[in-house]
Amino acid sequence: MAAIHITDIEAAINYWREKKPSPDGVTLAPELRALAEVYALMVYHHEDEVDEVGLPAKAWAAWLAWYHETPDTPCIAICSTSQGDDQCKGCGRSFDEVQHWPAMSPAEKRATWRRITMQDTAWRFNKYAERAREAETVWPDDPPADVAAGGTPGTSG
Repeated sequence: MAAIHITDIEAAINYWREKKPSPDGVTLAPELRALAEVYALMVYHHEDEVDEVGLPAKAWAAWLAWYHETPDTPCIAICSTSQGDDQCKGCGRSFDEVQHWPAMSPAEKRATWRRITMQDTAWRFNKYAERAREAETVWPDDPPADVAAGGTPGTSG
């Protein structure tokens, strides 16, 4: 079984804090309470990870609800493992991770996400992301924003 990293517990806590904010600044939603207990024990015992089977049922359910709101796969549709690479240049997963992704548990998938994020070498985190940002820039022959919105050039209204 895979382990869940403390940063994923934190992310799930933040998800539930936004989804179900405290009405009085003290009371916590049941999902938050369950995750907070796990988080507190991890901090107290200086643990970075908790085994997915070791989570109490309510904490597991709350974590899974957060997990299902995250992207399922790091794939960016540029798979170099299909060209013979042991590790995909596009997403950073190994050939085995790409092949077995559908059968992996949520905790195993998150462990893979954490590894490729920490490595920060896949195109998903650099070259591809830079190209996507460049595509959002305004081209020289694009009309000014006020004209594109149907206004008259040089007026603000």
